[in-house]
Amino acid sequence: MLREAAQEESAEAPSGLKSYDLYIAGKDVAGDGWVYTVSGRSLLEDVFTSVSLKRSLEQDPESEAAKHPYVVGRCAIADDASIDLATQAAAAAAAEWQAVPLERRMKLGTRFREELIKHEDEFLRMLVAESHPVKLARWELSCLLQIYAPGSLRWYDKQMRVEKEYNGRRLILHRQPDGVVAFNPPQNAPLPSAALCVLALMAGNAVVVRAPRSIALSTMWLLRDIVAPLLEEFDAPPGVLNAVCSNPKQTMDRWIADPLINDIFYIGGSQEGLRFEQQCVAHGKKPILELAGNDGIVVWKDANVKWAAEAITEAFYGSGQICMVPNYVLAHPDVAEALIAEVKEQVKGIKPGLPEEEDVLLSPVRRSERFFRLLRQALDNGAELVTGGNRTEVDGTVSETGVFLQPTVVRVDGLDRARTYDVVREETFFPLIPIVVAERDHDDALLESFLQFVNSNDYGLRNSLWSRSDHVVETFVRRTVNGGLLKVNDSHIGFLPYLPSHGGTGRTGGAFGEANYPMLKTSHVQGVSIARDVSPYDAVFGA
Repeated sequence: MLREAAQEESAEAPSGLKSYDLYIAGKDVAGDGWVYTVSGRSLLEDVFTSVSLKRSLEQDPESEAAKHPYVVGRCAIADDASIDLATQAAAAAAAEWQAVPLERRMKLGTRFREELIKHEDEFLRMLVAESHPVKLARWELSCLLQIYAPGSLRWYDKQMRVEKEYNGRRLILHRQPDGVVAFNPPQNAPLPSAALCVLALMAGNAVVVRAPRSIALSTMWLLRDIVAPLLEEFDAPPGVLNAVCSNPKQTMDRWIADPLINDIFYIGGSQEGLRFEQQCVAHGKKPILELAGNDGIVVWKDANVKWAAEAITEAFYGSGQICMVPNYVLAHPDVAEALIAEVKEQVKGIKPGLPEEEDVLLSPVRRSERFFRLLRQALDNGAELVTGGNRTEVDGTVSETGVFLQPTVVRVDGLDRARTYDVVREETFFPLIPIVVAERDHDDALLESFLQFVNSNDYGLRNSLWSRSDHVVETFVRRTVNGGLLKVNDSHIGFLPYLPSHGGTGRTGGAFGEANYPMLKTSHVQGVSIARDVSPYDAVFGA
């Protein structure tokens, strides 16, 4: 039985405090305790008070601490029974929702985009409360607005169904929903990742979304206040959307074992994700993986140096804690000195600060030990420090105890040894980027070397190229096989209609990795032939 939220079962939320129960089968359901969100600003102003408030409230929800201005919301916590109930509710609703015509389900994407625009201010406030710089929060919104743009929706629609006439037959190629899709958003970007579930709903699936226990508020807001009312507007059956805040291992173990789950959309680290992929396959489930990235930017000798440097400095947005920012640069030796000088100059504009400040692009980095280990290994191995390398306070002052890291650039000479550096070979997830300067050689050989380097990357999310040469551009377009997206003379992290926002190969997407369109990934192709006055014998043996 669903435990519907009631005043006697859970503490009444103080006025102004956002409070979300579990959402299962179209109902708000009481959880097993609460997890509280304090503002990102508070963690920079007074981390001791912020942590104390969270602990106090989680022990006693009736505490006066809930009225503190640092406290912005709370989410109910799911136990094993609630996780299973959410899956069962989705399975019960899946067949009825699948029967809704595709044309009507596609309209959900249009309405979702309209609601995002209508609630833009609240969207931004939610992300800022979770320590996203407001400038980057707008970028995250731009991603969703492109994913659900009219042109993108038309393209998805065309991929979902094609009809042809052939020799007295009506031939149909259409995509059918997989059934129940479980979503596991990451801690660094839970809201925009959870928003991908709308594409799975458009495909005809029922969904269960796990809001990360450590940072659940924005995800629950999106699903409960934006998506759930839209589904009611579309007369969707209760249970098509379910949202629980829960422990990751607890939830994944139950999803893997539950025969009612068909697909699991997993966003996380490569090592854990690739093990998870094996478990999914062993249990007959489709793994849809969005794992780490190690994106490269190639700067050819004729590149626009200023704009190429702008793209490179995207590596520092959000302190590099975004999977799709650049992680390494390959520079043609003819342009290397000018490029490095321009990057060093532009880095001066990448500043720390409070998340609501308009010019802030850096985020706090709570665990920076690996940053210094990677930097030290690179310098010991012969790399040159170009700029950065220190902790700073929120005002940019260098400090041993600061929670920000300076944007850091190192120079590595030579492609041959570049991958002996962990900072080149692995995703760093810090504001740290190496610029690899190639050895001098004739251009044909350099072009081959750059292509080989990009294509041999163990990861494969995005790649970028900066060149004015039609020959170089066309060669990269034709021969770059690594990654889910190639950007040429453009922002590395920017979003466009039609093109994928997610997806990659290798350690980014697993064995089935490619450009990820979630509406297509959570469905499967089925062929249909409807014949009229056709003899089966003649169909097999006729001319």
